[in-house]
Amino acid sequence: MKSMTGYGSSEILTEGFQLSVEIKSYNNRYLDIITTIPYYLSSFEIPIKTEVKKIASRGHVEVSIRIKMLKSDIIVLVDKEAVAHYSEAFDQMASASGKMIEPTLSDFLSIDGLLSSVNDSRVDKFNDPLMTTLDKALVQFQDSKNREGLSTQNDLIELAKKIEVSLKIVEARAGELEELVNKSLRIRFDEILGDQNYDENRILQEVAVMLVKSTINEEIKRLHIHLNEFDKLVKVNGPVGKRLDFLCQEMNREINTIGSKSQIAELNLEVVQMKDSLENIREQVRNVE
Repeated sequence: MKSMTGYGSSEILTEGFQLSVEIKSYNNRYLDIITTIPYYLSSFEIPIKTEVKKIASRGHVEVSIRIKMLKSDIIVLVDKEAVAHYSEAFDQMASASGKMIEPTLSDFLSIDGLLSSVNDSRVDKFNDPLMTTLDKALVQFQDSKNREGLSTQNDLIELAKKIEVSLKIVEARAGELEELVNKSLRIRFDEILGDQNYDENRILQEVAVMLVKSTINEEIKRLHIHLNEFDKLVKVNGPVGKRLDFLCQEMNREINTIGSKSQIAELNLEVVQMKDSLENIREQVRNVE
């Protein structure tokens, strides 16, 4: 079992830059990956999401990548051909004027186009450092999800045991509930009919119908089945959040039905206990991948 929430980070230092990767995730119904990266690394967005999908199947995942350049990535270019042409022109001017003209560096720098600067836009230099750092952050991220998932798994197992304990108490007194309904119906029929003669078989048939509507044996049986399935699912090493959520809905239905049929105060207290434990389970399940 893995949690949908997790955290991982890593960084690398090269001669030219410092690169850091931070990954955070929160609860979400589906997998939603958001990347925050420098614009010049946009070509890495798909590979990054591909790697994240290997770790997470549900949740809102935020991947933040920061780069700090340690030295300038500006490349200065000299138009050597133009410099040669201008040098030749200076020589021609000196020859034509009959004067010694020695051009200085400032003369060349004042000429537009002889020098130009461009940013080193090659992104391949970031490829290996980025993917290596991402992998390390993802290892931390997965370990974090696993640790929290194990903690959640233990909590879910304990909460399910509480429901099982209360259910066994209810099951042990289910027959008492039927006797109470039977007795109440007979008293009610006696009050209505008084000393009049009546068909007892017909009354028993009516009582049987009422007992079928009031018995909780089927609900108890189904709740046991759901709890057994729940115990199996929480121990599965894979995405089970959606299945657990559906199973909680089914258990909630059975517990509510038992509560609506129960006429014994002590059993109603056990129903309240089961509903409280189940609500805690549902809160935990919302965080399960």
